[in-house]
Amino acid sequence: QVQLVESGGGLVQAGDSLRLSCVASGGTFSRFGLGWFRQAPGKERMFVAAIRRNFGDIYADSVKGRFTISRDNTKNTVYLQMNSLKPEDTAVYYCAAVFSDWMYSTSKDYNYWGQGTQVTVAS
Repeated sequence: QVQLVESGGGLVQAGDSLRLSCVASGGTFSRFGLGWFRQAPGKERMFVAAIRRNFGDIYADSVKGRFTISRDNTKNTVYLQMNSLKPEDTAVYYCAAVFSDWMYSTSKDYNYWGQGTQVTVAS
């Protein structure tokens, strides 16, 4: 059973940076495609970024140029570096995993999910 645990969320000011981490256990981490999603209050869960097993990533237009997804297969960890944060980035952020070497941007394509970490950006 794969488990994902996010951390690194918090309350920051607009323009600040945060780095989210997601540690996986219970599976062969290097064989997973990984993604980050977010859900704001009263809204649907939205795609943020995804990364392949070894190389290649994609981003939602709203975060392109500000956010960077990366992974460390030796630490079973995927990161989301978030720079130039905006109040509209406020949401619960979830990491997700799928046993596939691809980058999926829809939540239905992922098999495993973390519990989420809250990011709040004050104006």
